[in-house]
Amino acid sequence: MTEQEKMLRGMLYDPSDKTLAELRRKAHRLWQEYNLLAETDPRRIEILDELIPHKGPDVFLAGPIYIDYGVFTSFGARCYANFNFTVLDTCPVTIGDDVMFGPNCSLLTPLHPLLPAQRNLRRRDDGSLYDLEYGAPITVESDCWIASDVKILGGVTIGRGSVIGAGSVVTRSIPAGVLAAGNPCRVIRPLTEKDLLENPCYFG
Repeated sequence: MTEQEKMLRGMLYDPSDKTLAELRRKAHRLWQEYNLLAETDPRRIEILDELIPHKGPDVFLAGPIYIDYGVFTSFGARCYANFNFTVLDTCPVTIGDDVMFGPNCSLLTPLHPLLPAQRNLRRRDDGSLYDLEYGAPITVESDCWIASDVKILGGVTIGRGSVIGAGSVVTRSIPAGVLAAGNPCRVIRPLTEKDLLENPCYFG
């Protein structure tokens, strides 16, 4: 079994593996170029197609973005992410249709062993250093709104149509159709027809 296969299955793996290191270097080069371009530059679309090939139409990432691999992340249609969107996709990150992310959101699949004997760097016979890591997938189902400064950790699923309040740290899965917030994030209440804004007022 390759290190990539171990990684994607949530097993302990060596991130210094040559194939994985090359994938990361490619992704990092692409998002660095993406972040330097104006939002209207057509080159950004080309970069995003290469960085995140598994995505539906009308996906817009405002930038800057920071993505570990990209090829292990998928978006549905009509998704939006505001400034400083970070995805560490050592395990699959799956985002449905019509998902919105506020600024400074992070999706963080990597995990590290709790005991230092497993977590710390170790040395190969040739003198090079490596460590062992693992991860867990993240799923954000369709129609979710993830407000600003939210961190979603590995192993979490956000159910369809839910809203995650600003500043939340999501350590456990959230069911569909609820408002949830906090650190750790907890369900506050279900979303109902009472939340419809027929005549919203805007101040500013």
